[in-house]
Amino acid sequence: MSLSEGKIKHLKALADGNGIIAAAAMDQRGSLQKAIAAAKGIDKKQVTDEMMTEFKVAVTKVLTPHASAILLDPEWGLEAARARSANAGLLLAYEASGYDNTQPGRLPDLLPHVSVRRIVNWGANAVKILIYYTPFEDERINDIKHAFVERIGAECEANDIPFFLEFVGYDPKGGDEKGFEYAKLKPEIVRRSMAEFSKDIYKVDVLKVEVPVNAEYVEGSSVYKGQKAYSYQEALEHFRNAAGAATKPFIYLSAGVSNAQFTESLRMAAEAGTDFSGVLCGRATWKDGIPVYAKQGVKALEDWLSTEGVKNINAVNEALKGAKPWYAKLGIAPAAVA
Repeated sequence: MSLSEGKIKHLKALADGNGIIAAAAMDQRGSLQKAIAAAKGIDKKQVTDEMMTEFKVAVTKVLTPHASAILLDPEWGLEAARARSANAGLLLAYEASGYDNTQPGRLPDLLPHVSVRRIVNWGANAVKILIYYTPFEDERINDIKHAFVERIGAECEANDIPFFLEFVGYDPKGGDEKGFEYAKLKPEIVRRSMAEFSKDIYKVDVLKVEVPVNAEYVEGSSVYKGQKAYSYQEALEHFRNAAGAATKPFIYLSAGVSNAQFTESLRMAAEAGTDFSGVLCGRATWKDGIPVYAKQGVKALEDWLSTEGVKNINAVNEALKGAKPWYAKLGIAPAAVA
């Protein structure tokens, strides 16, 4: 599937000069409200719109000089979008936070006051959608999710804006996604999901994916916790197999893990020789600033971000040395995007 000139122009705006997408993520909503509330010792409902906006503006202002782009949400992130560094492109989330928990299957929904046309008008360079997905889910539920993604892809194509699809795996039986049993299933979940959403019918331009292993269960990794789900060489092979299943550019998400675990995962991806094209990294860079903000306010948060936050994002950027340009996966010559 060839890319339009409009989509190429937007993707260039989201990447650095080498075609690597080194993006920060600050589109967290429900999870951020809960974290601020917990750190303040208040009810989630007491976290005001002003607090959410203030936190997002601070993170965006301090970190985007060190990023090629920033992912925000239209609910509390539009003011932050205006505060971003001039070098940083903009992605906006289209999905409602969380999922429908009144029925099984973690079904997604869209923000009711948002459309792709509006996202374009707000100055975004890409539309981001998050869905919870596993090939082990009931076929009827996955068919609903497939149709959902098809609709977004068609809407993005009609508006000539790139579509970034983020899929996060889960256990339909309710198991712990951070646990040992799930770690053994994760490589297949990630690989098969990448293969599915590479299909042209979805019109996805960039896959935003989890790393295919949990590095805490990789014997020999720097964050190994002592319980082995995979040997080091097996883990590298899982990286290669997942990358080989994708026919679209893909970038890794941090999935809320620590900066140390995420950078170790990126180092392993590079050692495995995978052709990942960067990251969209959120909590691994700024989540430890939440208690600072909750207890000391926005100025203290900005000070923390200027030191620890910048150190975290630079550690991620350093781990991107093995990444490949987004256009390489598509067979587009560098001259065509110059």
